Amino acid sequence: MRMAHQRTVLTGLLMSALLFLGSLPARAEIGFRHPSYIVVDAATGRVLTEFEPGAMRYPASLTKLMTLYLAFEALRDRRITLDTSIPFSERAAAVEPVKLGLAPGSTITVQEAILSMVTLSANDAATALGQYLGGGSISRFAEMMTLRAHALGMAHTVYANPSGLPNPRQVTTAYDMAILARRLILDFPDQYHWFSTRRFLFRGRWIRSDDGLLKVYPGADGIKTGYTHAAGHTLISSAERGDVRLIGVVMGTQTIPEIDGAMTALLNEGFAEENAPSPPETELAESGHPLPSFVSGLIVPAQAATAPQPSDPPLVAERDWGVQVAAYTSERMASYVADLGGRIVGAGRADVERAVTGGRTLWRARIIELSAAEAHAGCRALAHHKLPCWLLPPRAGGEIASR
Repeated sequence: MRMAHQRTVLTGLLMSALLFLGSLPARAEIGFRHPSYIVVDAATGRVLTEFEPGAMRYPASLTKLMTLYLAFEALRDRRITLDTSIPFSERAAAVEPVKLGLAPGSTITVQEAILSMVTLSANDAATALGQYLGGGSISRFAEMMTLRAHALGMAHTVYANPSGLPNPRQVTTAYDMAILARRLILDFPDQYHWFSTRRFLFRGRWIRSDDGLLKVYPGADGIKTGYTHAAGHTLISSAERGDVRLIGVVMGTQTIPEIDGAMTALLNEGFAEENAPSPPETELAESGHPLPSFVSGLIVPAQAATAPQPSDPPLVAERDWGVQVAAYTSERMASYVADLGGRIVGAGRADVERAVTGGRTLWRARIIELSAAEAHAGCRALAHHKLPCWLLPPRAGGEIASR
């Protein structure tokens, strides 16, 4: 299937799966009724997949990436050093809710500010650093942020503060955020390592990163999470496999599991499209997000087979039953999920079945050659891992029914 057609199918499926209720609200009503996302190749900027990448969103703490971009510029130009002392004004000390909690008059170094922003997402540190770089003025620094954004090609981004705390004037798009993430990687390769920090010691206490994918996704090395009530959960992730680096942006989910699952599926699909080497199976199995319930554009729910419920298995010993996890537009994704499902079920054989439905080619991830008892127990095991499962009972001739 050609790439253009794949993207068309993907977009159509996502619109259905995400229950898209209409077009984007007017600018005065910026919010989210569905997530938007984009995945790009970091080296070339080529878009691999996208959904509503130009939809206006509140950036939440993704804002801190521009604050850091300007800080890295200042470091490069030797206007500051990592040891430069950053004072905490009353305004910086008063911001809520996520913060280092230092009193007015306290100081931190630039290095401490960077580390606290990429791990804790400390709003007080971002405010103090922005105020310092803006010559004492938050509004001046916000203007600097917006001007730099537009110079980078982020045409639909406006900044109002250095932290991402709610402000109706502070808006962006997933597309613009992908530009910024890519520029951080390309423009400051000597500074990008900060984003992979999982924890650091700050004055006697450990501060840990809140980026879940950084801890579990094979090849992930940053870069930023965010959340406000108006923005929902936002996430930019970068991961590298072989000589392929991808950047993913997801904006506007309701929960952390949704956004982590979405990013996992999107990066998996992107690496498959780029023919990147696969990580060891043990890493995939332990990634924490084997099959996201979100990003259903990569997942087409299978139709339930008419069969007894898992709690009521028929007493048949033949191994002519199966289970189906889901169907995909990607054969690689279906194969991956079938293998993973097979390990969870602990019996039978992983299988991928090609099907054409409504003119679309789908790939069904299945585990076959099961007894009835194994199929029912397998569905219970998959449900324990929060994975869907449909029983595939045998037909009269002993063949697994294909639904």
